This record gives sequence, C-alpha cells and structure tokens, in this order.
Amino acid sequence: MKTLLLVALFLAFTIPSTVLLVDEGVGGLVHLVQREPWALQILVDLVIACSVFVGWMWRDAPTRGIRAWPYVIAIAAAGSIGVLAYLIRRRFATPTAAA
Repeated sequence: MKTLLLVALFLAFTIPSTVLLVDEGVGGLVHLVQREPWALQILVDLVIACSVFVGWMWRDAPTRGIRAWPYVIAIAAAGSIGVLAYLIRRRFATPTAAA
C-alpha cells in the first residue's frame, strides 16, 4: 500500500512538473524567483530539505545495496521528484548483511 501511495504521489507531482518545464522552461522558475520574494523563500526551503534528505539517503542507500549518486543527481536536477524516486526504489531493496 505504501509503495502504491508513493508511486501515485510521484506521478501526481512529476506529470504537472514536466508539463510546466516543457511549457515554461527553466527560465520560468528563474523569472519567478527574481520577481517574487516568496518564491525565493520556497526555493531555499526546498534546497535545505533536499540537502537534509541527501545526507540521510547517503547513509541509507549502502545498507540497502543502492547506489546513491544517481539519486543525488536527480535531486539536484529535479528536487522532490528525485526524493520520491529514491523512496520508491528503496521499497524494492532488501537490507544488506552490513545493515
């Protein structure tokens, strides 16, 4: 059930994000951040939250036999989409003997 919920959340967030990226491009986000102080605040908040997640993931991934670096790149490029992708992947991993 948790996996299904994660996949649904991943799709519900990724599809509109992809549409926005195709329609507006990265320039749309840059323009919004330059124009709206709250947008900059939210972006900084997202960076902090994703950085904390990366720190946790970097320690968690080896205990499950997952390479973390592809997800670090995905998080740097797509924020929460990369976080959700790792959480979905983690559901299918089995803890290693070192865990």
